[in-house]
Amino acid sequence: MTPSGRQVYLCILLFRTRATLPFVLCALLVTGRSAVSVLEAQTRPAAIPRTADGKPDLQGIWKAASGIAADLTKGVVEGGSIPYQPSAAKQRAENFAARATADPLSKCYMPGVPRIMYLDYPFHIFQTNDAVAITFAWQQVFRLIHTNGSKPADGIEFWMGDSRGRWEGDTLVVNVTNHNDRTWLDAAGNFHSEALKLVERFTLIDQDTIRYEVTVEDPKVFTKPWKMSLPLSRQKNLTRILEYQCQAEAEEANGLFERDPRTWYPKK
Repeated sequence: MTPSGRQVYLCILLFRTRATLPFVLCALLVTGRSAVSVLEAQTRPAAIPRTADGKPDLQGIWKAASGIAADLTKGVVEGGSIPYQPSAAKQRAENFAARATADPLSKCYMPGVPRIMYLDYPFHIFQTNDAVAITFAWQQVFRLIHTNGSKPADGIEFWMGDSRGRWEGDTLVVNVTNHNDRTWLDAAGNFHSEALKLVERFTLIDQDTIRYEVTVEDPKVFTKPWKMSLPLSRQKNLTRILEYQCQAEAEEANGLFERDPRTWYPKK
C-alpha cells in the first residue's frame, strides 16, 4: 500500500470512532502538518494593528459601555464591593444620599481619572513614541500619558492626575499619581483622597476591543488595593468626537438661553 493509501486507510479507521480528535489526526496525516503547528495556530492571539515600531496601535475612537459610571460596584469591580475603611464607608453613604447635588460632575468639574475613561462619552487616542494622548468629548478634556521615561511632577495636585506609562509586552501600563481629592469615581458617591494611586493597563485584545484594567490604592480611604476591569469598544461609526460642553448644557437646561439647532445635539 502506498503512503497516501495507508493515510486514507487510517482515516477510515479513525472516522469509525466518531470522535473529534480522529478528524484532527486524519487532517494531519493527509496534509502532513504536525500537531504542534495546528495547536499553535489555534492558540495564536488574534492579529492586532501595530505601529511602525511594533507596539500595539491603540489609536482611534473608543468608548466604554453605557451605564458603567453610574455605580462601579454593579459589574466592573472585582468581588463586587469596594473595601472602604469604616469612616470612609460612612462618607460614601453620605455622598450617595446627596449625590444629585454633591457629585462634582453636577458642577461640571473635571471627572478625574479613572472616571473620565468610562463616562458615556467617546474619546480619541493618539499615539507617538514619547506619549499617548487622549482627547475626550466631555468638555474637550485631555490626558497626556508620557511614555518617554520622564518622572511625575513633584508637589502638584491635578484634577486629571499625572500619568506616566511604559510598555510591558503588548500592554500599556500607566501609573497615575498627584490627584486632588475633589473628584469621585462614579455617580454613586464612591470617592478617594489626594493619596490616590492608580495603575492602569490597556491591552488591545483584538482590533476593536481594549481591555481596560485599573488597580486602585488609597490608604486614607480603602483598607487594601482593589481592581476594576472593563472593555473599551472601537466606535466604528464615528470619524471624529463631537463636543459636549457641560456648563453650556446646564445653562440651556435651566432656560438661560435658547438651543441653536445648528450647533447643538438634537433633543432626545
